[in-house]
Amino acid sequence: FDSTSVYIFDLVTILSKSHADRNVYPSAGVLFVHVLEREYFKGEFPPYPKAGDSTNDPITFNTNLKGYPDRPGWLRYIQRTPHSDGVLYGSPASEHVGKPTIIEITAYNKRTFETARHNLVINIMSTEEFPLPYQAEFFIKNMNVEEMLASEVLGDFLGAVKNVWQPERLNAINITSALDRGGRVPLPINDLKEGVYVMVGADVQFSSCLREVETPQNQLRCSQEMEPVISCDKKFRAQFHIDWCKISLVDITKVVPVHSNRPDPGTGVLPDIGEYNPPSESLKNRDYFADFLITLAVPSAVAMVLFIILAYSMCCRREGVQKRNMQTPDIQLVHHSSIQKSTKELRNMSKNREISWPLSTLPVFHPVSGEVVPPIHPDNYETTSMPLMQTQTNLQNQIQIPQQQSSGK
Repeated sequence: FDSTSVYIFDLVTILSKSHADRNVYPSAGVLFVHVLEREYFKGEFPPYPKAGDSTNDPITFNTNLKGYPDRPGWLRYIQRTPHSDGVLYGSPASEHVGKPTIIEITAYNKRTFETARHNLVINIMSTEEFPLPYQAEFFIKNMNVEEMLASEVLGDFLGAVKNVWQPERLNAINITSALDRGGRVPLPINDLKEGVYVMVGADVQFSSCLREVETPQNQLRCSQEMEPVISCDKKFRAQFHIDWCKISLVDITKVVPVHSNRPDPGTGVLPDIGEYNPPSESLKNRDYFADFLITLAVPSAVAMVLFIILAYSMCCRREGVQKRNMQTPDIQLVHHSSIQKSTKELRNMSKNREISWPLSTLPVFHPVSGEVVPPIHPDNYETTSMPLMQTQTNLQNQIQIPQQQSSGK
C-alpha cells in the first residue's frame, strides 16, 4: 500500500468508531473477505472489572441486510467461537454492480448483555477482468474455511497455484465450506478438519499438471477410492492436502448457456375486477341422506353382520356337556367324579367340625393362694390375637377345673 491508501484506511476506521457507516469496495467476480474484529467493538462496552482481562469478553455477531432478517445470497458469515473474530465472505456477481448493499452488524457482549451496532456499506465495483474464462475448484482437506480466509494462508495457496498454472492474472473467485456442500462434521480426533472448496480463475488454459487427473489411469484410481498420481502435488503437499479426485476444471467460454423462459414480473398489484359480491344468504337445501347412509348405515350394517356371525359361532356351534362326556373315556369320568365327591365331602366336614377350647384359654388357679387367675387370652380378644385353632361354639365338652378350698373351711 502507498501512503495515501494507509491514510484513507485510518480515516475510515476513525469514522467507524464514531458510529458512521463503514464503506468497502469489492469487485464483482472476486472473493470478498471482511473480518469483524472483536478488538474493534470492545470500546463500545464497559471495561472488564479486572485489569488486563478485557480480552476474555465473549462477543458474538449478528449480520443481516438492512431491513431484512438475513444476508444476501452471495454473502456468508462464520464465527467459530465467541472468543474469535467473525468473518464475512462471498463473491458478488455482475448483477450486484452499482447497488450499495448495507449490512447491519450487531455485536453482543455475553458478559454485560449489551449490544453495539454498526453498518457496513458494500459498494460492488465492476472489473474488466470479470469473468475470468478458466476456473478451477480445489478441495483442500486439511483446512477449515476460517483458516483459509486468512490473508496469508490464501496468499500461500494462490502462490502455489500460480507456480503450477503460470497465468498472467489469477484471482480467488469463491470459498465454500465442505459443510455447505453436504459434508459432515468430522470427529474431534487427530485435529481433523471439515475441508474447504476454493475456486480460482485465470486467463490462460489449464496446465498439463492440472489435466493429469483426467487421464484414464487416474480416473480408474479415483473410482477405486485411491489417490491419483499428480506430478505437481508435491508443490501443495507441504501445506495443503488436496483431494485431486474432486478437482473441477471449467472453461466458461465453452459452456452453453441455458435460457429459461420466465414470465415478466408484474407490478404486484391485483387488477381491478369490480366490486366484491359475497354469496347470497338464500342457500339451497342440501340432501344429507346419502351422507347418512355412508357414515352411519353402512358401518352399522357391517357391524350387525359381524355380530350375527360371532353369535352363531359362540352359541349355535357349542358341543355341550353331553357331547363332551361321550367323547371322554369312562375311567377319566370316574376319576373326575371321585375327585369332585371327595372335595365336596371335605368342605362339608370342615364346616361341621367341633373343637374344644385350647388349654391356654381356660381359667387356672394360683398354686399358693388358690385364687382363680384370669386366662391368658380373655374372651374379648380381638381378631388379630385369635388362636390358630378355631374355637367351639358349644362349650359342653370343656374341662371344668375345681377350685381349691381354703384351709379355714
